[in-house]
Amino acid sequence: MKRFALLAIALSFAPAARADLTHKIQSSIQLTVDGAASQASRIGSTVSVSGSNVTLGTAPTLSSLTPGSAVGYTPGAWSVTTAGDAFSYSESFIEGDATPSATTVSSGVVGSLPMLGSTTTTSGGVAATLAGTIASDSALTLTAGGAGTTAIGQIVTELTVK
Repeated sequence: MKRFALLAIALSFAPAARADLTHKIQSSIQLTVDGAASQASRIGSTVSVSGSNVTLGTAPTLSSLTPGSAVGYTPGAWSVTTAGDAFSYSESFIEGDATPSATTVSSGVVGSLPMLGSTTTTSGGVAATLAGTIASDSALTLTAGGAGTTAIGQIVTELTVK
């Protein structure tokens, strides 16, 4: 019994354990629906002529380009320089884009997209059933949406003992 009493007295003088305990829980859900986009670049009109043993009488011409109409193109006139000798003549023409009318946006929608020489169009996302919830027990529930959507959920738990 004396030993037990001595042990009890010794333990009562032992330093108390001290610890700072921090517990953090952070949770988040990010839902994204892609927007529609279109990027168009106009190409210009070009004409080129090349040849050998030919004489160019009248050069090919381009007239001015106006909205909604084709550019005026007149081919060149040429003749062989030395009759009986080999000759070559090449003329090429690319019609450029007319100046498009301005586009308007109404309620986030462009009524008609310009179609030019180089056009890239991306369709917008469809939210459909896109959803996400975080329950009180930190359970994540993510529901896929339609095309062009993203759902990201995360829970970060941090425990610090000092």
